[in-house]
Amino acid sequence: MSIGRSGQSTGRGIEVRHLRAFLAVADEGNVTRAAARLRLTQPAVSRTLAALEQHLGVRLVDRSTHHLALTPEGVVFRDKAAAAVAAFDEALDSGGLHHWPLRLGHAWSAFGPYTTPLLRRWQERYPRTPLELRRIDDRTAGLTRGEVDAALLRGPVEAPGLVTEVLYEEDRVAAVAADGPLADRAALHLTDLAGETVVLNTVSGTTTIALWPPSARPAATLTVANTDDWLTAIAAGRGVGVSAASTADMHPHSGVTYRPLVGAPPVPVLLARRDAPGHPALPKLVALAREVVGRGGG
Repeated sequence: MSIGRSGQSTGRGIEVRHLRAFLAVADEGNVTRAAARLRLTQPAVSRTLAALEQHLGVRLVDRSTHHLALTPEGVVFRDKAAAAVAAFDEALDSGGLHHWPLRLGHAWSAFGPYTTPLLRRWQERYPRTPLELRRIDDRTAGLTRGEVDAALLRGPVEAPGLVTEVLYEEDRVAAVAADGPLADRAALHLTDLAGETVVLNTVSGTTTIALWPPSARPAATLTVANTDDWLTAIAAGRGVGVSAASTADMHPHSGVTYRPLVGAPPVPVLLARRDAPGHPALPKLVALAREVVGRGGG
């Protein structure tokens, strides 16, 4: 297939515009927003996406919900499409064309104290490739669904098809109601929480009842689906929580007091990506993340 400078093929088959339309839909999760981003009409984007799927012989996007989601085949194809478009743009004009954004997911607390240094250094070194930080309440922060290119995750991740690297470890903290008796303590132990109801984020959190020894496990738990609900429940005195230390800095709350949790194992912070070629800037992200941690964020 021959492709001209405009991105149009000179023969039959898939053109770069098909890939751009698919990538826009994958990023926005909505055909209308994708059309606005591409400055096209909604019917034009829908036709382009349908033509791509027909050519490939697979369904790339699940249209059964209002918020479009990639199918498993769409997740795999997105990595290939992003790499192809980036290579095409680079080949035409390595000095001037806009690079496709690199989407970095997280479920909460991002990169902890290293978040700002990472974003600033990326902008300084790679200004033509935007690094978009996206919070997604999911155990893999949207990575397995193709919503992001890489993700900052906490705790062990067992999802298949992912490559993970431990960047550093965080101590754990206890989160208690600011007006409760436990807030007066300088530090807490797991046993101090055993008599309380423990609030567990079962969607994206890392704390489970298994953190406590069998002989001293809390008698009651309260499950929530995200960090905001977790904080609200603790502030209301409905229970206590356990999280990584960066939560105290990234999610301050007037009704919640954080205290060091003595004797609890640390939480590993991982950089995860799919086991596929992926976005061409991923190696740069991995290298920069290691550098920022190595320099202590300074």
